[in-house]
Amino acid sequence: MSENVYVISAAMIPFGKHRSSSYVGLAVSPLVDAIRDAGIEKSDIDAVYVGHSYGGMMTGQRICKEIGLGTVPTVNVDNACSSGATAVHEARNAIAQGVIDVAVVIGVEKLTQFGGGALPLSPEDREVKQGIIMPAVYAMRATRYLHDTDATPEDLALVSVKSRKHGALNPFAQFRTETTVEEVLSARPIADPLTLPMCCPTGDGAAVVVLVSERARARMDAKPGIRVAASVLHSGHVEEGFRDMTWPDISYHSARDAYAQAGIEPKDLDMIELHDAFSIAELVYYEILGLAERGHAVDLIRDDRTTFGGDVVVNPSGGLLSKGHPVGASGVAQVAEAFWQLTGQAGARQIEDARWGMTHVTGGGTAGLDHGACTIHIFEAA
Repeated sequence: MSENVYVISAAMIPFGKHRSSSYVGLAVSPLVDAIRDAGIEKSDIDAVYVGHSYGGMMTGQRICKEIGLGTVPTVNVDNACSSGATAVHEARNAIAQGVIDVAVVIGVEKLTQFGGGALPLSPEDREVKQGIIMPAVYAMRATRYLHDTDATPEDLALVSVKSRKHGALNPFAQFRTETTVEEVLSARPIADPLTLPMCCPTGDGAAVVVLVSERARARMDAKPGIRVAASVLHSGHVEEGFRDMTWPDISYHSARDAYAQAGIEPKDLDMIELHDAFSIAELVYYEILGLAERGHAVDLIRDDRTTFGGDVVVNPSGGLLSKGHPVGASGVAQVAEAFWQLTGQAGARQIEDARWGMTHVTGGGTAGLDHGACTIHIFEAA
């Protein structure tokens, strides 16, 4: 692959509970905004990729027809929480291989259709049959991590406090009010040691990005954008019996491949949007992504090294914990945040002189796999 690929626009709606909206209703507005901001016409679009998990058949086609966008290939992508990021990965590959020049990527999900509670998992899975749900999985992960390190429930709360602080600066976040460690620890318990603010909310949302080749970008007079320096998609390996829940290999190997592809190291990153579906996940991923030695993630959160003014700003958008986690939309929304940060358009949450950014999202709870899918992108300001 020799063709450089760029993200040249991004748009989204505020994540939250949009009970009266359909999948089409959620996605049309940011789709129109992203196309307009990219300065392209519908006739310029070569393909559309749509990430979702619960939207049903032909979700992308139903969305695109509302703006009169037809005939071009429209690909629907279901890869659990990694759906939107996988759609970005597929669009990037098609452009990098010279197959197309302009792609629109939509991530959309409407989780309020389930009425609340944990998201449904595959009834065919043997662990699901025994009653496993994602809050329980991450609670077990947290319990083991607290046992193996000097981390405490207060450290888990610090992650949520930081998330809410960042989310308060983001007009697209589902939660926009700050909180305290005491409030997090005294909140309603969900699965010990996790309380409600340590768990991402369910909600609805949509995000859209436009990707183009270097040829297409040149025709647009080098419109401001970010270069896709790395795009990696892995599936989990099968490991029956005992598995170390504090060390998800899929993210470790995906990150190493992404760093190698981009030609950078963890210390070069200015911002990361990572998969903090539960507060323990952020601590685990500090170590997996190479920000901290194993067992020492708490040093970063305690010393404010992953917030504004620190070593690297993790989840400046508020992350899944505060921005929200409408499954199929999350990966695209992460890319949107990277675009805004690296092009200086992030407003009150802007990271000073941000040049390198990473997005990371995993998907799927399946017996025998650490995760079903992991997608990592690294971007460079262009």
